Amino acid sequence: MLRNSQSKIKRKIDKYEIGRTIGEGTFAKVKFARNSETGEPVAIKIIDKDKVLKHKISEQIKREISTMKLIKHPNVVQLYEVMASKTKIFIVLEFVTGGELFDKIVNHGRMREDEARKYFQQLINAVDYCHSRGVFHRDLKPENLLLDAAGNLRVSDFGLSALSQQAENDGLLHTACGTPNYVAPEVLNDRGYDGATADLWSCGVILFVLLAGYLPFDDNNVMNLYKKISMAQFTCPPWLSFGAMKFITRILEPNPLKRITIPEILEDKWFKKDYKAAVFYEKEDANLDDVEAVFKDSEEFHVTEKKEEQPTAMNAFELISMSKGLNLENLIGVKEGYKKETRFSCKCTANEIVKKIEQAAKPLGFDVHKKNYKMRLENSKAGRKGNLNVATEVFQVAPCLHVVEVKKAKGDTLEFNKFYKKLSTSLEDVVWKAEGEEEKEEDEDEEDDDDDQIKCCSQSV
Repeated sequence: MLRNSQSKIKRKIDKYEIGRTIGEGTFAKVKFARNSETGEPVAIKIIDKDKVLKHKISEQIKREISTMKLIKHPNVVQLYEVMASKTKIFIVLEFVTGGELFDKIVNHGRMREDEARKYFQQLINAVDYCHSRGVFHRDLKPENLLLDAAGNLRVSDFGLSALSQQAENDGLLHTACGTPNYVAPEVLNDRGYDGATADLWSCGVILFVLLAGYLPFDDNNVMNLYKKISMAQFTCPPWLSFGAMKFITRILEPNPLKRITIPEILEDKWFKKDYKAAVFYEKEDANLDDVEAVFKDSEEFHVTEKKEEQPTAMNAFELISMSKGLNLENLIGVKEGYKKETRFSCKCTANEIVKKIEQAAKPLGFDVHKKNYKMRLENSKAGRKGNLNVATEVFQVAPCLHVVEVKKAKGDTLEFNKFYKKLSTSLEDVVWKAEGEEEKEEDEDEEDDDDDQIKCCSQSV
């Protein structure tokens, strides 16, 4: 039988099984992963330590991790834990399935006021909480706002965030950062700015984009763009309600001292419609010890990266081709003559199957040679046609279902059939039976106690 499927390499970091790449940046990749202990899906941000050192961004990475550990809010992507190997840093994050808010705008255009208001309310809830913890995001934009399975907003990517402790003697931040179209005027003038009011400006730009479907400040010439931002030169589209226009104008106020504050936002008539405050359990202060440990070059703090080969995957066509024609009974038990090859299906994991076969074969006098999910069983005693050699391989049909192929590689066919009968008896707790198969076998045993054929999930070839 021809098989096009190839075995897969499974990569594992500590207890997490690593899957496909779901995001990629200059210094990091984001991989889908699954907690092998709980089955919970997560996203793991993998950062190369050499790149961090080369570009001198260790403090920035530390700040991002520390910031996310401080924030535990239903509208912020959660950080579960942080780990490191000798060469990489692993940030384990909540896996958010609904995509970016930016994609929703690109695919569907501007939103109705009620829909935009809901997302904006959730954004303000998140930003207000961050500010209360002394955290300023500094790069708020639709691309950094994700949606969960229930359609709720989640703020992500705190890579450019700042903590209140970073403010200089004047109480202001002085690092200009963020995405130009969303940056507040005071960030551009290089005279220092308040992180909270700068974040609110970005929130105002986001609300405008949600309602209008385009940016309030945009120009191919960077200097012209900065001029428009500094003077707040924008025009609301005519389809906006008067309340929405007035509200946006209060947020996109170029003078940060006159700009609307979060307490004032919470009292605004347009904003308050159908408003729901975030309800969540406030956890104890975050422990940041593991953040420091990540950057220590000590083996005791390192997790291990493992690569394990997966069983060869088997698709439906290959499964059918194993049977005779389309008669799937050949996969779940038949009575036939002596065979040189047979199969059984099993709901155990691939590793459990290999272990069970090894435990069953050794007492029967077989030496076991393993290579990933293939095994060669060699009988130390010579039979009628020399030593009996048996080859086995585990194939994955589905995550919870495997097919095990057992075939004679060398020796006498009768001896192989006797061996397989003893093997299958030892594997009764492993072999999967179709519904009603056990009762059928009991009836057949009563009719023919001397039956030498295997009745559990086998196929003759």
